[in-house]
Amino acid sequence: MHILVTNDDGVLAPGLLALAQAMREIADKVTVLAPDRNWSASGHVKTLHRPLRVIEVELEDGSFAWATDGAPSDCVALAQLGFISEKIDLVVSGINPNANIGHDVTYSGTVTAAMEAAIGGIPGVAVSLDKPDNLSGPVDFSGAKRAAQRVVQWLSQQNGLPAEVILSVNVPYRPAEKFKGYMITRQGLRIYRDELVRRVDPAGRPYYWIGGQVPTAIDEPGTDYGALSAGYVSVTPIQLDLTSSRTRDWLEERQFITSLDL
Repeated sequence: MHILVTNDDGVLAPGLLALAQAMREIADKVTVLAPDRNWSASGHVKTLHRPLRVIEVELEDGSFAWATDGAPSDCVALAQLGFISEKIDLVVSGINPNANIGHDVTYSGTVTAAMEAAIGGIPGVAVSLDKPDNLSGPVDFSGAKRAAQRVVQWLSQQNGLPAEVILSVNVPYRPAEKFKGYMITRQGLRIYRDELVRRVDPAGRPYYWIGGQVPTAIDEPGTDYGALSAGYVSVTPIQLDLTSSRTRDWLEERQFITSLDL
């Protein structure tokens, strides 16, 4: 099994190294291709209007990786389109040091890198760690490494995922032996408390910064956040088809098209 490892925090992020090391223990081959800088909250970006550069870099453990000036989804596209000559069987993105739950998946470069894989017909997994907001010192990725291995090993036995589906894996911040288990979940409700900060630069020109308090979430059973708060690894299947079937039926019941034709 050949695994492509990427992320949105940058090629030198400790979470990427942890994930690459975890995948090397279970895969035949691991290729690392990640952004050369942080792309957190970048969403699903594809660079079409400028060239992309790729260089080889050395990771902290002495292993080598590819770094590009493109976005996380560009990393996957580059690999799929031929920069990596060997066939890729699975894309694993992460380990993001913060959870990606609820509507976070639309912002997350970690998750959208896995989505880019699914668009290209390759199974994709995004791995995120629910690190405490007030944590000081190095992040312990050991639990997330083990969770990533377990999920990938299971997928290898199933020969992948259904088409146009990815798995978003969110891991509680604790050792693997203290997980309550693994739970199949749905997206929960994220509560954002953004604020617009207005400032004036030295030249007297206004500028704006989107800030605010750390987002929270509603603790509801069966959701990604509900599982995390209960000590479970949350595994959420996310599909690329964003069609709201319920709303489509609602529009048809109200003869939406007929009304427009009139």
